[in-house]
This record gives sequence, structure tokens and C-alpha cells, in this order.
Amino acid sequence: MSAAYGLAGVVLVVLATVLIGTLGLRISRTTSDFYVASRTVTPLRNASAIGGEYLSAASFLGIAGLILAYGADMLWLPAGWTGGYLVLLVLVSAPLRRSGAYTLADFAEARLESMAVRRVTSVLVVLIGWLYLLPQFQSAGLVLRTVAGAPAWAGSVLIAVVVAVAVLAGGMRSITLVQAFQYWLKLTALAVPLIFLVLAWRYDGAPGLDRDTPPRFPDRTTVTAGLAVTVRVAEPVTVTAEGTLDGRPYDGAAVALEPGPHHLDGDTAVTFPAGALVPHADGTETVTDREWAMPLTGREHSLYATYSLILATFLGTMGLPHVLVRFYTNPDGKAARRTTVIVLSLLGAFYLLPALYGALGRLYTPELLMTGRTDAVVLTLPGRVIGGLGGDLLGALVTGGAVAAFLSTSSGITVSVAGVLGQDILRGGVRSFRAATLLALTVPLGLSIAARSLAVADVVGLAFAVAASTFCPLLVLGIWWRRLTVAGALAGLVTGGALAGAAVVVTIAAGPPGGLAGALLAQPAAWTVPAAFAVMIVVSWCTPRRVPPGVARMMVRLHAPESLDVDRGTWRPKRV
Repeated sequence: MSAAYGLAGVVLVVLATVLIGTLGLRISRTTSDFYVASRTVTPLRNASAIGGEYLSAASFLGIAGLILAYGADMLWLPAGWTGGYLVLLVLVSAPLRRSGAYTLADFAEARLESMAVRRVTSVLVVLIGWLYLLPQFQSAGLVLRTVAGAPAWAGSVLIAVVVAVAVLAGGMRSITLVQAFQYWLKLTALAVPLIFLVLAWRYDGAPGLDRDTPPRFPDRTTVTAGLAVTVRVAEPVTVTAEGTLDGRPYDGAAVALEPGPHHLDGDTAVTFPAGALVPHADGTETVTDREWAMPLTGREHSLYATYSLILATFLGTMGLPHVLVRFYTNPDGKAARRTTVIVLSLLGAFYLLPALYGALGRLYTPELLMTGRTDAVVLTLPGRVIGGLGGDLLGALVTGGAVAAFLSTSSGITVSVAGVLGQDILRGGVRSFRAATLLALTVPLGLSIAARSLAVADVVGLAFAVAASTFCPLLVLGIWWRRLTVAGALAGLVTGGALAGAAVVVTIAAGPPGGLAGALLAQPAAWTVPAAFAVMIVVSWCTPRRVPPGVARMMVRLHAPESLDVDRGTWRPKRV
């Protein structure tokens, strides 16, 4: 794809975001406008905004990349991320809206009448938000490096600046308009190029994905490693190298590679002959196309990893702060339920698309398995399959959609984190919210530049695991079990947060070890979620005197129709 077309797509989306975001400056004045859009957002607009912020870099780029690398096992990611809203609809959405809180920390304090629980909840909201922002910024760097050769930090800084402008302009009311627009942009950016890609595949006679061999280069192919990478060669092959290979400099000379690991320095170009097996980045297992298309056949401990992933995505959705805050913006519980139903439809339509990109990438861009940059498959396919001006235009559209994904998700998370920081640390109104916005962006921006690059969907999956291990037990038990105590809630939050957080730190800092221990750390939800629930329940049973005194009135407020006024302990209809 031409750099000029890619940059044009980036600039147009950024300008549209800034223009729509600054519109919020004219209509946002009160604290309620900034935090929950004064609770006036309609279900369709709110659902579009939820789809806009929920469909992050992991959805737009990461799923296709993981399907390219690991195949059918990764189809559980979009299924789980969509199904999580069904759990949210059944268990949480309407009662949470009736709580009347601005943030998740507000709900925790109102339900348990404890500032200690509020403080722990606030810390977890900030940590989960920062963990979720990290892959958004890293993906922005990947996009700008792919389309324009810019340094990795440039994309991160660009996204952070644009998000800051949009959020500072109008808070939640402004971001709602931006994210609703960006959902439909992202759907268009994936759907339109995919039509042309499928037609091209249908008529160019490309083979299917039922072969009993790993991927091979269909033609003589030059692969450039943008970053240093170690690859594993499966069979002897003679290549042409330009750069540093296995510690030796080459200037277009022929090199015989024996089976085994080989290290390529950054910007090293290696040309493979047609028909050569594609080397895989170290850590990515080599499987045949038939194994790739079948679930539970490729990765080690894939059965455990699959079920743990399902648990994290189904239960983690309700614990994501930037998702939950959306239900505070609806005018009532009925609107919150309608919003969730519409979200299920919008997400289902979108998630049909990344899987097809991953499958086409297996056929047309197998070299991404070698460089480890499988997240770039959505950006690479239009230029590779279509080519010419059409490929450039479709590539620019996809690039614009990717930027919209980073912007919308980053904006939603920033609003949630800034809301907690502004209320619980800076303790003020609109000015505190704006100062908190800068703090909410600065920390993950620094981490994205300093941390090692990871698969986007893997990091987001870890954020889901932390959310499922902390806020899921708090919300489910807090809404549906009146015997939850302050001590039980604190013990469960700390246990789930510590266990899942330790797994996240090990995975991000050094990568999980091999074997079962590595699978347990890479996908921790299967053991951290039950542990958090068990601790929260057992400690609550052991501390029955620490049940909040106002629990009866709070439970009525959560479950009674909103037309009834229970705030004063009476069952009087509210005046309309």
C-alpha cells in the first residue's frame, strides 16, 4: 500500500474525530455531561457507541492475526466477546443502571457502604484501564510503521494526543458521538474490502485450507524483519540475505539455512524461493493447514487454554470499566436492556469479518508468520491481493478503520479511568476530570513505548482475565446475594486481582514459561475466577456481622422498577 494513501486514511479519521469531539464542547457543561452524558443517550446511539469503544485493536487487528497464527481455536475470542454481553444483559445491566452511580467505584461504595472497598475498586479500575490502553497504543505504532515506516512511538503519541483533545473537549457526551460514528466506520472499513478480497480469492484459483502441509511461499518472496526476530526453519533452504542474519552481515549473498532457529536483526531482508516452507517466529507452532482448520489440535494444552479463554471473555465483559459506565448513560433500566440487545446484534455482525481476514491471510500473507507481525494481516491483504490503485484505496480504508478502533476504545477507557481518578484522587468537578484525563493517558503511553511488543489480542485477553477475577464476583454477588460483606468483598477483590495480576506481569515482562505452567499463566481465568468467588463467599460467611446495615434498601433499589421511589425507604411513585 502506498504510504500517501495510508497516511490520508489516518488523517481523515483523526480530523473527523477531532471535529465531532469538539462539538461536545458546545453541549457539555455540567459534571453529569462529562461523566454520564446527563443520562440522556438513546439505546441505538448508546449501542453504537458501545460497539465503537468495545471493538478495539484486538477486534479489528488482533483476532485476524491470532486466527492466521493459530486457526480455529481463536474463533472462541469473538464468540466470547459477544456472548459476554448476554451475561451482562441477564445479570447486571438493569440493576447496575438503577444503582444511580457514576462509576464502578460509586456502585461498590453504595452497595457495601465502605470507603475501603471503594478505594480498592478504584485502583483496579485504573489498572485494568491502563492494561487495556497499552495494546491500543502499541497497535497504533504498528499501523503507522506498516503504512508509512514511522517509528513505533509515533503512532502511540498521535493516538494519545487525539484522544486527549476529544475527551477534554466534552467528556462522555462528546465521546458518545465520536464512538457511535466510529462503529459504523469500522464496520464499513472491514466489510467493503472483504467483498473484493473474497471475489479475488474466488476467481484467482487459490488453493483451499485443507492441505496436510504447513504454509509455503507460493512465489519467490522477500520478507523484511522490521524488528529483530528469531525464526525456526523446518527444512533446508537456500535464501538471499540483505542485512544481519545469525550475527553475520550479508549484502545480497546466498545463504544456506539448516533446520533450526535463526536470528534476524531489525530491517534484515531475506528472499525465499517459491515453494519453500514458511519459517515461523519462535513461539509460534508450525501446523499443517488441516490442523490449523481444526480446533484443539495445534497448541499445547489447547483444551485448557480454550475453556479458560471462554471463561475470561464471558465473565470479563461485565468487569470492564469502560463498558459498565455506558449503562449509567441510559435514562432508565429498560433502555439499558434495549441497549444490550442492540449491542449483541452489532457485535455479531462485526465479528463475522475478522475470521475471514485471518483465513485469507493464511493463503496470501504467510510471511507474517515468520516476522511475528500477524496483527498486520488486515492492513496487508488489500495491497497483496488486489494491488494497484484499488488496493491502495482499500488499504487506506482499512487503515482508517484501524485508527478509528484505537481512538474509540482509547477514548472510552480514558473517560472511565479519568472519572475514577477525578472523583477519588483529585476530588473535583470538570477541572479535575480534565487533569485526570492527562494522567490516565500518560502512564500507558509510557508503558507502550517501553514494554516489549505483544500480540494485541493476547494483552486484551489478560485484561479480560483480570476483570473477570475481580469485578465479576463483586457485581454478581453484590447484585444478587445480600449476605456479601465488606470483608468478603475486599478479600475477593485482592485475591483475584493479585493472582490474575501476577500472571499478567509474568506474561508481559518475560513471557510465560513452557508446559502447563505457561498455559496457566497465559490464560489464568480458569483458576483465578473460581478462587475469587470462593474467597468472597467464604469470608462473607465467616463475617456475618459485617453485612452493610442498609443492604435491604439497596437490594430493593437494584431490583425494583424505576417508577418506584425507594430512595427514602418508601414505595411512592416518582413524579414524572
